[in-house]
Order: sequence, then C-alpha cells, then structure tokens
Amino acid sequence: MTAAHIVFIPGILLVGFALGYSFGAKAVRAEMNRMRRRTKE
Repeated sequence: MTAAHIVFIPGILLVGFALGYSFGAKAVRAEMNRMRRRTKE
C-alpha cells in the first residue's frame, strides 16, 4: 500500500459523504414541501 492510498481513499470517502448529504438533504426538503402542499389543500 502506497502513501497515495492513505490520502486517496479517505478523500473519496469524504466526497461521497458530502454528495450523499447534499442530495439527501435536497430530497428531504422536496418531500417536506410536497407534504406541506398536500396539507394546505
């Protein structure tokens, strides 16, 4: 295992967590807006 693996693998994991968090938060916000619209009607 080279030094590049020690930097590269955690870096990719951090990018994955960041993307998952942002896409997940966007989906939750969209679902909450959908629920609010349903309750107003």
